[in-house]
Amino acid sequence: MTPITDIAALEALYGAPSKAALIKVARRMTPEYRRWIMASRFCILSTVGPEGTDASPRGDDGPVVQELDAQTLLLPDWRGNNRLDSLRNIVRDGRVSLMFMVPGSTNVIRVNGQAVLTEDTALRARFTREGATPRTVIVVTIAEIYSQCARAIMRARLWTGGDQSAGLPTMGEILAAMEQGFDGQAYDEEWPDRAARSMW
Repeated sequence: MTPITDIAALEALYGAPSKAALIKVARRMTPEYRRWIMASRFCILSTVGPEGTDASPRGDDGPVVQELDAQTLLLPDWRGNNRLDSLRNIVRDGRVSLMFMVPGSTNVIRVNGQAVLTEDTALRARFTREGATPRTVIVVTIAEIYSQCARAIMRARLWTGGDQSAGLPTMGEILAAMEQGFDGQAYDEEWPDRAARSMW
């Protein structure tokens, strides 16, 4: 294997981007991008830190983010596994990307920007669900918004390929394989109720 290490050689290999790929970039929320992002209940948060990169799925039962203003998005940090990988990265290096998806659409909308983490009471209260509020809110200052090429989701048939989860190992099975003596079956049996009780 010979790695490509020269940008000019890379660009020559692929050729120039199309006009659409260049004009789609906005520096703040536009009416069209706003409609798209507010329809999204799911995004992937990408961060970078001293240990490397991290990508974390984020989801909600309504819009996954709120707009504070045309330059700022708010992403609640709902309950998870408390590893804090993304949050540690944001505290140390604010560079983030958000990839928004909407079931049925082959488009993905990307937001790149800078983020800070806050426990501001008023911002947390904006996301109150069933009496619970997130412990923190990620405040993202938008640098650019643009749509990703639809071909990846089209190739994967992400929304049309049907349920392909049959036969996959459960999380309990994965954990039991990682540590001898771990009761994977009990983990799998307890998970649905535990998740329902700790959703928010």
